[in-house]
This record gives sequence, C-alpha cells and structure tokens, in this order.
Amino acid sequence: MTERQTDARPGNKARARAFVAIALFLALLAVLFLWQPDNLYLWIKALHLIAVISWMAALLYMPRLFIYHTDATPGSQQSETFKMMEQRLLKVIMNPAMMITWVLGLYLAWSVYGFQGRWLHVKLLLVVMLTGLHVLFARAVRAFARDENTRSARYWRLMNEAPTVLMILIVIMAVVKPF
Repeated sequence: MTERQTDARPGNKARARAFVAIALFLALLAVLFLWQPDNLYLWIKALHLIAVISWMAALLYMPRLFIYHTDATPGSQQSETFKMMEQRLLKVIMNPAMMITWVLGLYLAWSVYGFQGRWLHVKLLLVVMLTGLHVLFARAVRAFARDENTRSARYWRLMNEAPTVLMILIVIMAVVKPF
C-alpha cells in the first residue's frame, strides 16, 4: 500500500524540510550581518524579495484551495485532503514567508529610508492590509478544518483578486515611489 500525501509521515517530512529551509535562511542572514559585506543592502533586499514572492504565491494559491474546498462535501476524502493542503500551505510557507518579509522589510525601511517618505507610508499601509488578508485566510483555514466555512465559492473567487490588487499597488509604491 502506498503512502498518501495526507498521511502523517509525508506531512512530517514536509515540515522538517521547511524548518531546515528556514534555518538555512536565518543562518544566511546571520552570516551576512556578521560579515557586513559592502553590498549588505542588496543581499537583504534580495532575501526580502524572495520572502515576498513566497508569501504572494501562498496568498494567491490559498483562495483557490478555498474555492475547490467549498465544493467538497464536509468529511469526504476530498475535503480532508484540502484541509491538509491548506494547513501545510499556511504553516510551512505562508506564515514563515510573511514573518521574514516583515522583518527584512522593516529593516530596509529603517536602515535605508529612516521610515521617511509618503510612498513608504502608503506602502506600509498596503502591506498591513495584505497582512489583514493573511489573517482572514488563516481564520478561514481554521473554519474549514472545523467544517464551518460559511462563505461561498463566489466569495473566495472575489477574495482571490485582493492579493493581486494589493501586490500591484505595493510594487508601484516600491518601484515608482509616486509621492
């Protein structure tokens, strides 16, 4: 009998790999801060962008899972599979990526810009809104896990657009700095 991805063993392996990846990421950060290369800003910026991309990928994928999960019969094997996928996406990718994004982003905002600039304040407000969306999705993961989702697939289709709109505005603030 083959092992399913919803079994505990593959989940434990995925969790262990995620912890190793996060530990390596943090070790790289520690080495960079101790080494203090001339291009430390570029290294931090690159790591920040990697975290942002990971966070955005998760924020864009999670509502798609909710759309399909909404159509699954509670208690069915399909529903249980979606629960596992949502939990792993949230805990293994989405939460760590958000935390790293925030820590490195705040470091850059402080060390490079001294938290000055209207564009930066607008960008931070938009990132706070993105974080609110993250919290909404995390609550939905818990509601789906309890088979208590009250939202329709149509609602989740609309919510699937929110991260994209916020991402576009955040990128414009970061690159164009219109204010």
